[in-house]
Amino acid sequence: MSLAVWTDSKAVAGILFDTSIYITAFRQGEVSILDMRRACRSSDGSSSPLWLSAVVLSELLVGADEKRARQQLLETEREFLKLNRLLVPVQRDWSLAGQVLAQIGAKYGYDQVGRTRLTNDALIAMSAARNRFTVLTKNAPDFKKIAEFRPFQWAEM
Repeated sequence: MSLAVWTDSKAVAGILFDTSIYITAFRQGEVSILDMRRACRSSDGSSSPLWLSAVVLSELLVGADEKRARQQLLETEREFLKLNRLLVPVQRDWSLAGQVLAQIGAKYGYDQVGRTRLTNDALIAMSAARNRFTVLTKNAPDFKKIAEFRPFQWAEM
């Protein structure tokens, strides 16, 4: 799996990896993904700055069973803070996420548990949309549903 290559002709202000990208890389032994600060977008080698979502960081920390893994994630957080590229949802992102989740529930008949499961993805999507970032994910079905109600740029890797 090549995490650094994604082809799209549109200019992108930034790229966010969804949690699913990091987890896939970790499972394949590619922990170097934590050192990435730019993501290659095309065959010509052009790249866009990689941002870290605070929501993604939280999800990764929850799943980090080993002390060393948590330390690596906290170091990654410090690096993105130094670069001023840690994306934190603001109040409006939370509000929009709630509205989108209510619409998804109404259209697809999701119960409260189903909508709650999508909360983090909705927060990632709303903060990405606010900044015109592209979310790269391995979780296309959920992001596709979210984009029905609040358009944002996303792509499946």
